[in-house]
Amino acid sequence: MKLNKNFTVKEIAELINCSFVGDRNHIVSGLNEIHKVESGDLMFVDHPKYYDKALNSKATTILIDKEVECPKGKALIVSENPFDDYNKLAKHFSPFVPQTSLVGENTLIDSSAVIFPNVFVGHNCSIGANVILHPGAVIGNNSILEENVIIGANSVIGHYAFYYKKKETGYDRMYSIGHVHLKKNVEIGALCTIDSGVSGVTEIGEGTKIDNQVHIGHDTVVGAGCLMAANVGVAGCVIIEDNVTLWGQVGLASDITLKNGCTVLAQSGVTKDVEEGKTVFGSPSGDVRMKFRELAAVKKLPEIIEKI
Repeated sequence: MKLNKNFTVKEIAELINCSFVGDRNHIVSGLNEIHKVESGDLMFVDHPKYYDKALNSKATTILIDKEVECPKGKALIVSENPFDDYNKLAKHFSPFVPQTSLVGENTLIDSSAVIFPNVFVGHNCSIGANVILHPGAVIGNNSILEENVIIGANSVIGHYAFYYKKKETGYDRMYSIGHVHLKKNVEIGALCTIDSGVSGVTEIGEGTKIDNQVHIGHDTVVGAGCLMAANVGVAGCVIIEDNVTLWGQVGLASDITLKNGCTVLAQSGVTKDVEEGKTVFGSPSGDVRMKFRELAAVKKLPEIIEKI
C-alpha cells in the first residue's frame, strides 16, 4: 500500500516508539509484505531465517527484531515485535471504518451498472460500466471492478487475507490493507471468495471466467483469458499467467507460477511451477502422460502380487 504522502524513517519509528538505524530523513512511501515490496516500501521480518531475504529485497526500510548491519541506501527500524508494530502502522494509515449503509463512502458506481437487491459495496470502490452484481454479492473496501465484470450471487470480493502469526495466546491476524482488482470482462460465479491483498493487489486478468465456489487467496495474480472450474482453491501469492485452465477441485499451493497456456486436470494438487503449455495431473501433480502410466501400473499390482 502506498501512503498518502512520504514520511521519514524517524517519523515512522516515533509512531511505534522504536529506534532506527540510518539517515533520519530516509523516506518511507509505502507498506508491503515480502512478495510485493518495491523501492520506498517498509516491510517487517521477525525470524533470522528470513533476514537476508528481507535485507536484500527491494524494500528500503526494514522493521526487524534485531539490530544488524544496515545495507547501503536502506534504513532499519528495530522492534521487539515487528509483526505487531507492522499491524499498528497498517491500522494507523488504513484505519477500520465501520459501515451501516449498503454503499460505502467515496465509492463510484457507473450509472449503467446493474446492482441487484442485497448487494453490499464497501468504501473507496470503483464499479465500472455495465458491471452486474447479483443478489448477495459483497464487494470489499477499495475494490476495482472494470467494465462488463459480472459477480455471481453471494460471492465475496475483497475479504481480508488469510494470514496469521501463531502466538502463545493463539493466532493473530495480519491486518489487510490491500485490495482486489477485476479487469474488463471478468466473470465470477456464485459463492466465490477472492481475498484482498495483504498490502498489495489480488488481480484477475481481462476476460478470465471463474465457475462457482472457487477460492482465490491473497496477492494472487491471475492473467487474461483463464478458465477455472468449480471448487478450485488457489493459495496466496500464486502467479497464474494468461490462458491457463484449471479444472474442477484443483488445488494450488502458495508462491508458485503456472505459465502461459498450461492446463491442470481435475482434482490435481499442484505444489511446484508448471511450464508453459504443459498439462499436469495428480496429487502431487506431474506430467499427465507419466501420471496415467503410473495409474495403469497401479491397476496391475493385484495381479502381480497374486503371482508372487
